[in-house]
Amino acid sequence: MAPPSAATRRKLQRKFRLRGFTLKVDALEEAAAFLERFPDAEDDALDLLLDELDKEPLQSSILDRDAVRRVVALLVEAEEAVDAASPAVTSARSALRVVDAFLVPRFHYDPIKKVFYEHTGRLAIHGEAGDKASLYRDRYQVLLQRLSRDKYFSKPAFDTVVAEDSSCEITSIQSLIGCTGRRWIMGVISQLEERQFYLEDLTGAVPIDLSKHKITSGFFVENTVIVAEGELLSNGIFQVNTCGFPPLEDREASLSLLMGLDFFGGGVIPAEETLRLSSLEKKAVNDMFVILSDVWLDNPETMEKLAVVLDGYDSVEVVPSLFVLMGNFCSRPCNLAFNSFEELRSQFGKLGEMIAARSRLKEHSRFLFVPGPDDAGPSKALPRCALPKYLIEELQKHIPNAIFVSNPCRVKFYTQEIVFFRQDLLYRMRRSCLIPPTTEETSDPFEHLVATITHQSHLCPLPLTVQPIVWNYDHCLRLYPTPHTIVLGDKSEQKAFKYTGITCFNPGSFANDSTFAAYRPCTKEVELSALEG
Repeated sequence: MAPPSAATRRKLQRKFRLRGFTLKVDALEEAAAFLERFPDAEDDALDLLLDELDKEPLQSSILDRDAVRRVVALLVEAEEAVDAASPAVTSARSALRVVDAFLVPRFHYDPIKKVFYEHTGRLAIHGEAGDKASLYRDRYQVLLQRLSRDKYFSKPAFDTVVAEDSSCEITSIQSLIGCTGRRWIMGVISQLEERQFYLEDLTGAVPIDLSKHKITSGFFVENTVIVAEGELLSNGIFQVNTCGFPPLEDREASLSLLMGLDFFGGGVIPAEETLRLSSLEKKAVNDMFVILSDVWLDNPETMEKLAVVLDGYDSVEVVPSLFVLMGNFCSRPCNLAFNSFEELRSQFGKLGEMIAARSRLKEHSRFLFVPGPDDAGPSKALPRCALPKYLIEELQKHIPNAIFVSNPCRVKFYTQEIVFFRQDLLYRMRRSCLIPPTTEETSDPFEHLVATITHQSHLCPLPLTVQPIVWNYDHCLRLYPTPHTIVLGDKSEQKAFKYTGITCFNPGSFANDSTFAAYRPCTKEVELSALEG
């Protein structure tokens, strides 16, 4: 075996040192040999090796060949055992997992122990007053614990000589009383009195003056959590000089603190399987998801356009592995005045016939249905449950493996996490905006929207008066840790935007603009498409 390169040696020594380990020469060679087995996923292999070493009852932090070899042997044995399983069964089980929002686990943060713990009791749909308070408290604490690790806002471990003006440590609102000079506070924007906005945290509330503000990108609406820099004036009002959203945290940094906790849903992938799935994901170059929003089944023109799209993909060499059809599925709102449910049921049946007529799509593709904001359902509150069984029975006769889920919903493709959300969010965020968004970094409204939901770690940070949310299921709309991809089905113009490594896109309105999107999870590439004419 050839000795490891100097670059590999440096990488191994640095990574092991970060975990508190020192490698002997023979142990370094053993670790390097293990990495050579996974040329396409070296970093994942190394992280997995270190995670397993952390679990070992080691006598010393100085590692020799035997200590490393013992763990390597376990990992290689696990990989070979998984490879021996039936590929079809493994693929069906591991490649694509769809998670309904109502099955996403709920976690609470303990600010004393600084850990998350899972909620084990039953979650009532109709909550009590305390549940509404918990909604805001949990949102705030998720962002506060994230902010506390940011190098600019975390308290120094040692009392170094730092000028007061250069310190960015967060001051609780209760502690502002009697303070002079510049301070940083974090709180929820609320309107406790008419035309007077406040910042609220867990200790109190303070009226704010935004007349001289300088802001970062995003839509500042009521209910959003912001970090503000300013000074408490003698009249008790906090004069804001600069404000912005809490800084983002790298996905890997979040995950390293949440080991073994299933925030996304769908189950925790065992450490032994992660490496193999990551390698398979990189090789899945032929997998493609096709996403269409506003598929109006009662509109003949829309159905003709859908037939063209299905014909096109049925004729390609490798058909898409997943079609995601998002609502609305009717051109008219399915409200109390709607009385054509029987007709809509038959239209779903016709859609089933249309798909079944394309034998390759029926056999090799999966179809996922996500309801829209005006589709049939018990209420307008989020998350919305899947389409009623009555409407979809005829379609299921033709496509038995069709998947009907909530809005929003989550899909895990091997190790990649994707969130689908159908809501006309951009229009409503712009209407609810308290401050005109800045144009310094971007003037694109979609980019402002993406910045807002990612920094807030929440899909819909609108006031509950604008968009009701089931209090006990607010966690289903969280984006923490940040997923790899967010699909925002919106009737506005189709857009794609990569923000801090997160792929976000809007496929556009298929019924109105003939637009849709194709997504390749292997490379996280988005192809914005449209039918001509």
